[in-house]
Amino acid sequence: MKSTKIIYWVTTFILFITQGLITALMFNNAESAAGFKQLGYPEYFRVMNSIFKIVGALVLIVPYFKGRYKEWAYAGFGIDFIAATVSIWVTMGFGPDVLLVVAFMGILVVSYISYNKLQTIK
Repeated sequence: MKSTKIIYWVTTFILFITQGLITALMFNNAESAAGFKQLGYPEYFRVMNSIFKIVGALVLIVPYFKGRYKEWAYAGFGIDFIAATVSIWVTMGFGPDVLLVVAFMGILVVSYISYNKLQTIK
């Protein structure tokens, strides 16, 4: 159980930092806006995506949120990572950016599996 807890918190913290904190810090960054524009998305989508990522990261990291809240956050990040993989691959081709998103999807899956293991133990 201890190793499952460590795996859960490490993977969830990585997701919180990369999807929540960095997104919040880069919210009004010109490079972020240019990246979304390069993928063909309108400005309002970047704003909406950023807000959802920040809220989802908070739901994952704060222990108060349980059950369906976390399930929805995991599902949202899963959809976001799948959409990002497809968008990057279609516009820029297969490369390191696609592999990075796939790696984050792997981290998300490990976090989700360890979260469910911890819930069944309780």
